Amino acid sequence: MYLITVFGNLLIILAVSSDSHLHTPMYFFLSNLSFVDICFTSTTVPNTLVNIQTQSKVITYEGCITQMYFFLLFVMLDNFLLTVMAYDRFVAICHPLHYTVIMHPRICGLLLLVSWLSVVSLFYLTSLGVYLSSPATHNAQSSATASVLYTVVTPMLNPFIYSLRNKDIKGALKRSFGMTA
Repeated sequence: MYLITVFGNLLIILAVSSDSHLHTPMYFFLSNLSFVDICFTSTTVPNTLVNIQTQSKVITYEGCITQMYFFLLFVMLDNFLLTVMAYDRFVAICHPLHYTVIMHPRICGLLLLVSWLSVVSLFYLTSLGVYLSSPATHNAQSSATASVLYTVVTPMLNPFIYSLRNKDIKGALKRSFGMTA
């Protein structure tokens, strides 16, 4: 599943960057979401796979803090990018005549930058939730299942949900690989 996640998201980034027809705000945000999804899954899954293979559950304190930092950073960035994508679609549907003015490339870059800066600034507040949760209500099996769902399955499905079913992305991928569109 990890390889499918990385490969699917890399295909989206390749399609958007190589096809000038896809240089629009929606695909700009989508390619950034794909990049963040790759980073998000790469913070925990490779280490988890190594731990499963070696039957080891050991992680250093520094490694744990670093992993938690990047994990939460990319989770929040995912959320902010999805919010910006929803705003983009709102403007396209509700204000189609003003879309090109509202979603100007500089505005898109600014929205992306604000997403990144918001994540960094809010990281410390949200990470407190980890320390405030009660260990008495902790269930290892349900936590492991939930972890796999949101760290592997969701980022794996994002390429299919948001773009690989999209005819523009399919056409761009076909052109990228030299197939007729």
